[in-house]
Amino acid sequence: MKATLRFAATAAVLILTATACSAGQLETDEEIASYGLGYGFATNLLMQTEGLELDLDALLAGVRAGFEGAESEVSQERLDAAIEVLGERQMAQQRQLEREQAESARDEGRAFLAENAERDGVEVSESGLQYEILSSTDTGRSPSAQDTVRVHYHGTRIDGEVFDSSVERGQPAEFPLGSVISGWTEGVQLMSEGDRYKFYLPADLAYGDSSPSPAIPPGSTLIFEVELLEVLD
Repeated sequence: MKATLRFAATAAVLILTATACSAGQLETDEEIASYGLGYGFATNLLMQTEGLELDLDALLAGVRAGFEGAESEVSQERLDAAIEVLGERQMAQQRQLEREQAESARDEGRAFLAENAERDGVEVSESGLQYEILSSTDTGRSPSAQDTVRVHYHGTRIDGEVFDSSVERGQPAEFPLGSVISGWTEGVQLMSEGDRYKFYLPADLAYGDSSPSPAIPPGSTLIFEVELLEVLD
């Protein structure tokens, strides 16, 4: 937050330099550079302070006072307190936005799963995990939650966007089955070596309202195609 406001001051200095003339009156290299830098900094500042209620007039007044060597009208203690309030307000707004996004994603996921459950070949477990068998060998070992497995997988959101894929990387993944999201722990135990399943994980069996990466928004229902290559000793 302090860094953001320091950035605002820098941008304001450049803006003050450029306000002496309009864009149509820019002639010298100094004027053009000042205007361009000021515009760029201001654009970035708007993105960085999205959701904050900064007072532009007060910001520019502070910059001008500092630029002219005048004494600050705000004590450091009061400034720190105000910055803290703004930071907390921004975080509260961000949390509220994430809650709204998560609920929207959950609504979309519930609608998708309700329709998907009616398709032929789709099974639904007591936990709400949905799965379908793409191919089965009925000959390999089945893992327990304590086993380590080697798998190939292809993960997508319900809109079809790929967020992770060992298949695309061309490198199988290995992990202890008890250390992954609960939908995986439950689902892979249904498989035998050589099987290919498709799992549909409600948010509560995936990452809940967390966002482990930008590719997986909070509240996401996730789809995995999984091939169990080997149960490792």
